[in-house]
Amino acid sequence: MKTTLVIAHGWAYSIKPWTKTVADLRARGIEVKQLQVPGLTTPSSEVWTIDGYTAWIAQQLQGIENPIVLGHSNGGRIALNYLAQGHDNAFAGLILLNAAGVYENPGVVSLKRRVFRAAAKALAPLKHVPYLKKIVYRLLKSDYNRAPENMKKTLHNMLESDKALDLSRVHQDNIFVVWGEDDKVTPLGMGKKMHQQLAGSQMSTFAGWPHAPYITHPEQLAEEIARIVQQIEAQPSREGAGR
Repeated sequence: MKTTLVIAHGWAYSIKPWTKTVADLRARGIEVKQLQVPGLTTPSSEVWTIDGYTAWIAQQLQGIENPIVLGHSNGGRIALNYLAQGHDNAFAGLILLNAAGVYENPGVVSLKRRVFRAAAKALAPLKHVPYLKKIVYRLLKSDYNRAPENMKKTLHNMLESDKALDLSRVHQDNIFVVWGEDDKVTPLGMGKKMHQQLAGSQMSTFAGWPHAPYITHPEQLAEEIARIVQQIEAQPSREGAGR
């Protein structure tokens, strides 16, 4: 069966860092659709909840036959919540790349510090991208309180939503958990927990990969994604995926 790879990016304000990986995938004959997340890569003044984002991704997937959804970081959180809401086998497959969604008790760390620290770690790899360097340095030096109020509250909502996400309610064939062993934002331990709780999932880990391997290891990431897509496409066609 022929599929479309739908990429739901993480907490980022540009899809440009994905350029090399996406170009490599398309050169391999894979159809790629990159989603632009409201409030991040699409302007929005709303305060988003996880339910708002799952409704958004459902709308984005309308009309796409046999989508393979790749969710990176927060994009993975959105995809998992969508499936957990009763949309069993909505995709031809799901690739969770350093995905968020596993709740960890922050202990004595304040929510303000936790949110800002998570955002700073997610942005840090972009310092090495020439056309984003100045923007990233400015964001990393800015105070949490100067972040857009709606997205500050949205990130709070995303982190809090992990408390309610029950991965045992996710019923999806072809789940692939792909993780960087050097990820400091969503550490490898979170990936292992996710793999253990997602029935039938397969996991692969990569030494040296940080949270954003599409920046540091674009060719290797494309190779792994292409391998997974080929494995899924080699299976018998399944009616109804993505509808």
